[in-house]
Order: sequence, then C-alpha cells, then structure tokens
Amino acid sequence: MTQQFACSIKRIRFDENYRPADSTRLTTNFANLARGERREENLRKTLRMINNRFNALAHCDNPTADRYSVEVDIISANMDIEGNGDAFPVIEMLQTTIVDHKENKRIDGMIGNSFSSYVRDYDFSVVLLEHFNKHPNTKAPEDFGDLHGKLFQYLLNSDAYQDNFNKLPVICLSVSTSKTYHRTTNEHPVLGVEYKQDEYSLTDEYFHKMGLTVRYFMPKDSAAPLAFYFAGDLTSDYSDLELISTISTMETFQKIYRPEIYNANSTAAQVYQPSLKYQDYSLTQVVYDREERSQMAVKQGKFTEEQFIKPYQDILHTWAANYTPEESAA
Repeated sequence: MTQQFACSIKRIRFDENYRPADSTRLTTNFANLARGERREENLRKTLRMINNRFNALAHCDNPTADRYSVEVDIISANMDIEGNGDAFPVIEMLQTTIVDHKENKRIDGMIGNSFSSYVRDYDFSVVLLEHFNKHPNTKAPEDFGDLHGKLFQYLLNSDAYQDNFNKLPVICLSVSTSKTYHRTTNEHPVLGVEYKQDEYSLTDEYFHKMGLTVRYFMPKDSAAPLAFYFAGDLTSDYSDLELISTISTMETFQKIYRPEIYNANSTAAQVYQPSLKYQDYSLTQVVYDREERSQMAVKQGKFTEEQFIKPYQDILHTWAANYTPEESAA
C-alpha cells in the first residue's frame, strides 16, 4: 500500500459577488473576470450568457427561453502530503447546478467543466520550457505529466471526492490551434456534430495520463468544436441537461477568452484548423485580460515548484513510482 495523502474539497459560489480567494489559482478564467472596476458587471454578463445559452439548447417545453438558470460553484481540491494540516490546492474545477423554474426544483449539473491545476502550470511552464530549451525540435519527455495524472486519479478515488460528487468529471476545453479537425457524419442531439483529428495534441496526451479520453463536438449554433475530456461514456453516462450545463458554461468562457475561435462570425468548416490570428470575430462585452493569464501561468508554475514540487520531491517521487489508480485514497 502506498502512502496516503489527505484530500479535502472546498467550494465557493461563482456569482456577481464572487471575489477570488487569496489561495485561488489566478490564471483561471473565473478569477480573472472577477477583478478590476468592471468586476460585478463582468460577472453578471458572464452568468447571463451562460443562462441564455443553456435555455437556447434546452428548448423543449421552454417557449420563452427562461425556464432554466445555472448556478456555478468553484471547487478547490486540496491535498495534504505529510498529514500536518498544510494542504496544497492541487486541482480546481467547476460544478454546475440547474434551477428549473417551471418545476421549482434543483438538478445536479456537471462536475468538471473548467480545469485548473498548479502542477499542470509547473509541467507546461517550467518542465516543458526547460526541456525544449535544452532539446529543441524534440518531443516532450516520456514521463511528462505522469505525476499530475496520478495525483488527479488519486483525487477521484478519494473519499473526499466521492462523498461530494456522484459522477466522474467532464472537462470541456478549447480545441488545439496546432491540429486540424475533420467533421464526421456523427451527430449527437445535444453535443452536436462530432469532429475527429489524425493526431492527438500534447494537451490530449496530458489528459490521457489523467485517465481521460477526448472527443470533439460542435453543438448547434456554435462557431467551433469543443474538446470534451471524460472517463467512461460521454454520451450515455450523463443526462442531456448535464451536457447542456457544460456546453453553456464553457462555451461562454471560451467566447470571452478565445473569441477568434468561439465567437467567430463564421462556423468551422468541414476541415478545420483553429487560429488565434483569425480576424473575423466579435468581442463580447466582458473584459478579460488574456495577457495577464499567460504571464500568470509561468508565475504559478514557479510557485508550484518552490511550494510543492521541491519540498515534497522525495515523497512524491516514491509515491508516484508505486501508486496505481486502482488504490483507494484517504
């Protein structure tokens, strides 16, 4: 039996009153939106966009397009490596709850959606950067993402996760600008038209080490496909409303964060390569500092190296060498 780490879950409501906690990973979309003079206006508009998109997709028995609203909670998963109460915020995700105003009831939405990780920042902004500086024109190291993947699977197996959530997460991200996607004839009633690519991106491979498979779908009236990372069966393990909650939430963030792709004025072609250099797109009315986000990834990666990787290096190395996802976590 390998060493046990203590996992804990914290949540905070993402609404117009949301203020980022000091410990939150500031590179995330939702924390970036919640600062500055237009903080409350940003948050209100973002939530309105989510609700409008949800009602557009959940149109059955919804003639005035206002039957549903979506509540969003930021989920922080913390891990105490030495059992001394000093927990490190390893993973952040979002959980949605659907409010059905017609039936006056609350329905569980999706856990996952966005994905933020200090260790992923460290891997991509420190480890990968150093590797390519030393070895240009090579692939990522063979063990790239191994530790992060095992930490993620350990969290999913933990009592803390399973006591709070009854399904595995679905992560919904932007497609890669380095790959080409091909439209298929497969169409899901909620997820939309499926796209496929010939080669996985580095992000796809990274999430694979987390135990997640990827499929790409372009929902109705979307400008581009989204990447859905999941364990199990994406199309049968989740209800239509759960899937809609993910699409409406994450497409909204992508329209704000990557308008060149997700708020483009034309939809993705049959053969599609995303580009952040595309000029024919519309801006949302939400202020978002994309430059700050990219800079913060490097800062957070170095912070992780100093506060998590180096202090616990020997423990993490030994643990990762022996851990298998089948083991249960404390």
